[in-house]
Amino acid sequence: MAKRRSVSPVYSMCVQPSFLIGTNNEDGTPNFAPITWVSVTQAQGDGYMLVISMFGTKKTKENVTRTGIFSANLVSTDMLPLMDYFGSRHAKDGKKDGMAYTVSRGEVLDVPVLDESRWVYECEVERSIRTGNSTTFFCPVRNIQIDERLECKDTFDVDLTKLDPVIYSGKYHSLGKLLGSIGDFL
Repeated sequence: MAKRRSVSPVYSMCVQPSFLIGTNNEDGTPNFAPITWVSVTQAQGDGYMLVISMFGTKKTKENVTRTGIFSANLVSTDMLPLMDYFGSRHAKDGKKDGMAYTVSRGEVLDVPVLDESRWVYECEVERSIRTGNSTTFFCPVRNIQIDERLECKDTFDVDLTKLDPVIYSGKYHSLGKLLGSIGDFL
């Protein structure tokens, strides 16, 4: 058995995928912000919902509340400079155009989508819950755009090493290797 020690709850090691959330500003211009408090939960039927929590007074949070739609663009390691850029700029200070990136529109929802992202969710808010300064949005996924180079049969066949996602837990990390499938270790 591993030896453990108790630590203060200020340690918040929660492994999280990194996303750039795309929203429409009031003037129709795209806005992106890095958000790592993202997960999924079961929806009615066979579907699932993206669950995303946003803290504080971000323009992105305001836009999601106002429009009820957004894109969640998975960040791969080659997109880290863009993620850092968006995270260090605030929409309140003006247009985020100091770094090159290209934007398309969603295929199902009118949301901005980063062309650089290999996996994009188009989401619509069904329900939101406020807790302190955070709002958690429960969002049915209306469409998923995936890079054509990803060959997957279903949700359980996605090779994350090809997606090369940025994992956040206070610092940025990447995945090392594919270990196997469910049942391979019995």
